[in-house]
Amino acid sequence: MSRPDLRLLREVSRSFYLSIRVLPRPMRGAVALAYLLARASDTLADTPGVAPALKRSLLEGFAGELGGGDQAWRDDLGEFRERQEHAGERALIGRMVSLFDQLAGLPDEERTHVTAVATTIISGQRLDVERSASGQHRMPDADSLEDYCHRVAGCVGLFWTRIGFATLGARFSRSDPGELEAMGERFGRGLQLVNILRDLPGDLEQGRCYLPAEPKPDAILVESARWREVARARMDDGLNYARRLRTRRLRIAVALPALLGIETLDRLDAADWSMLQRGVKVTRRTVRMCFWKALGLSRRGTGA
Repeated sequence: MSRPDLRLLREVSRSFYLSIRVLPRPMRGAVALAYLLARASDTLADTPGVAPALKRSLLEGFAGELGGGDQAWRDDLGEFRERQEHAGERALIGRMVSLFDQLAGLPDEERTHVTAVATTIISGQRLDVERSASGQHRMPDADSLEDYCHRVAGCVGLFWTRIGFATLGARFSRSDPGELEAMGERFGRGLQLVNILRDLPGDLEQGRCYLPAEPKPDAILVESARWREVARARMDDGLNYARRLRTRRLRIAVALPALLGIETLDRLDAADWSMLQRGVKVTRRTVRMCFWKALGLSRRGTGA
C-alpha cells in the first residue's frame, strides 16, 4: 500500500493534519485515508451551484463503490473539480482514483473499518442534501441533530477506537473497548457541534439551520448557548479518552482537537451575531499553544 498523502491532508485540514501526523505509524495510514475520503464526500455535498439531484447521485455512487459497486459515478467528478476555488479541495477531487486504490490496498480489517466510517459519514451528508432539496432548512428536534452529528462525526470516535485496537492491539489502551467507543462517539459528536456553532451565520445565509430553533439570529443565539454546554462536556469526554491511551503520540492526537474545541467554545461564549458573521477561529498561535498543552497532558496519561 502507498503511504498516506500527508501533503494533501495538510492542504485540506489545518488542525486535524497535526493530529494524524503524530499518530503511531501503524494507525496513521488508515486514519489519514478515512479523513480524506470523508473530506472528499463533504466537498461533493457542499459544492455550491450544483443541483441536489446530482449531489445525491454522486454521493450514492461514492457509497456504492465503497460497498463494491461500479465506478460509473466518477464520470461527473470533473465538473465538481473545476468548481472548487480551494486548491486543496480541487486536488482532493482529482485524487479520488488514488484514494480508492489506497483503500483496496489496506489489510482486510482496516479496510472494513475505513469503509464503514466513510459510508456512515456519507449517509449523513446525503440526509443534509435531501433536507435542503425538500426545503427543510431547520433541524426539527434535538434527536435529529444528535443523529446527524453521529453520522458525520460521532462515528469517527468509534472508528478511531476500532482502528486503534486493530492496528496496535494492547498498545492502544488497557481500557474496555466498549467504554472507549462510547466516550469517543460522544467526543466526535461534540466536535461536530463545535463546527455547527461556529458556522451558524454562514449556514443561515445558505438557508440552513442545524439547531432546532427558528432560523432567526436571536432564536439561534439562545439555542446555541445550550448546545455550547453540551459540546463543552463532550470535549471533556475527549480529554478523558486521551488519558486512557497508552502512548504519548496517541494522547496528543486526541487531546489536541479537544483543546482546540474548548478554545473555540470560549470564543463563542463571548461572541454576538456580528462577531460570528466575521468568523470565530483560533489563531495559529493558539493552535501551537494547544499543541504544547496536549504534549503536557500526554505525560500524565493513565493508559487505563
